[in-house]
Amino acid sequence: MKNLRLAGIGITAVAALSLAACSGSDTAAPGDTAAPAPVPSSEMAPPPMSTPAAGMGAGVTTNADVFGPACSQLPQGSEPGSLDSMGPQPVASAASTNPLLTKLVAAVKATNLVDTLNSQEAITVFAPADPAFAELGDAKFNELAGKPDELAPILQYHVVAKRYDAKGLEAAGGSLESLNTAGGPLKIEGSGENMTVNGAKVLCGNIPTKNATVFVIDKVMMPGTNQ
Repeated sequence: MKNLRLAGIGITAVAALSLAACSGSDTAAPGDTAAPAPVPSSEMAPPPMSTPAAGMGAGVTTNADVFGPACSQLPQGSEPGSLDSMGPQPVASAASTNPLLTKLVAAVKATNLVDTLNSQEAITVFAPADPAFAELGDAKFNELAGKPDELAPILQYHVVAKRYDAKGLEAAGGSLESLNTAGGPLKIEGSGENMTVNGAKVLCGNIPTKNATVFVIDKVMMPGTNQ
């Protein structure tokens, strides 16, 4: 009798499941399947990354943005020292191939600033051309090269810890702080080929490198003079 009761319970359970399945099939047409609600396209794609606008201190330039009378002296194509060659390199490495900057490169090496400049993420470099160092005279240059503690603050005065293009410099309000904060502010005047930095003329500006925008200038700027 006990076995018969268990069998009866099992039959009843199977019947109940069958009825439930039938009742479920009555509510949907054959072949119908439940589909998830579509996700709005605005939720599927991530928002676009913003790019700093040119002229707002972004400083990221292209070869087309370069200007100045001395730019024509740079090698062309993919030759060392050309814009195409310097662009992918960090700034000190790029400068080492630039024919306008042999004296500056020697000064940077004498003060062990190569790795420091190359490791910066985004800077602006005002790079004195060779004739600017020639105005100091060989004796003075060699003296400074032999005294890196005196030369390093001068070089740091030519570097700004933010990347600017020419329009960004104009928008900066005419005054910038260099890495040598004790040297006083850098005074930016004019625009384009008439731009000056502490009175130094821009010979070739907006030169793009991997981590810096370079402005070749015609003077070595001395901290504390602001001229």
